[in-house]
Amino acid sequence: MRRHSTVILSGVTFFSRPVHCQYSLLGCGWRGPHHEVNSHEQQCQHPNHSGAQVFSHLQRQAENVEEASKIFTQIMSVLSFEKITFNDLQLKPYRTDEFIHKLFYETSRFSALSYQWVIKARLNDNQKDPHLTCNRFITYQLIVKSKPSSPMVVHFMILRGPFGDMRVNPHICQFEFTESNTESPFFALPLPDSAECNKLLAARIIDFRLMMGMVTK
Repeated sequence: MRRHSTVILSGVTFFSRPVHCQYSLLGCGWRGPHHEVNSHEQQCQHPNHSGAQVFSHLQRQAENVEEASKIFTQIMSVLSFEKITFNDLQLKPYRTDEFIHKLFYETSRFSALSYQWVIKARLNDNQKDPHLTCNRFITYQLIVKSKPSSPMVVHFMILRGPFGDMRVNPHICQFEFTESNTESPFFALPLPDSAECNKLLAARIIDFRLMMGMVTK
């Protein structure tokens, strides 16, 4: 959700839309209300950066564009699979009964691609006291509950669902499930920052959409 700044002039309230500095392509990360952009740009130091500094920033931008293009190609490839499905799910919190209690999240069983599955997630890779740090992250795994009759390679990706507001970056995971290997490794949930992770944890139930595509061997 975009936040708008409020400006009050002579008793009349105006809403100033957020904008970026015109030198953002040179690496300036300033973002603020429209009525403050001129003042910022007059003092912005990025136009005075050396060619080497600007080149370094442009190089990082090119790498980000290349990575985004790679992810886009992967997603389009999965969308062309013969078997593909979407499920809207909820991760709910649970605690283990071990001597050291651990917090984890899990969905109910769901049907997809003719099998039964669950998603399991954990905080800070099962850190003993995750409440003692402000830097939090979530990892998750896909588990097939009905044993595969033959090896199958599954591509999957977590997305923001229609019933949630998770800000998650697109990332395709891949794992080969077999009769003896029914749990994928834990993959990082690609959230933009720790603040987004804390927001999800505060909501307790995490709504999301799971895209899955399968290649049967």
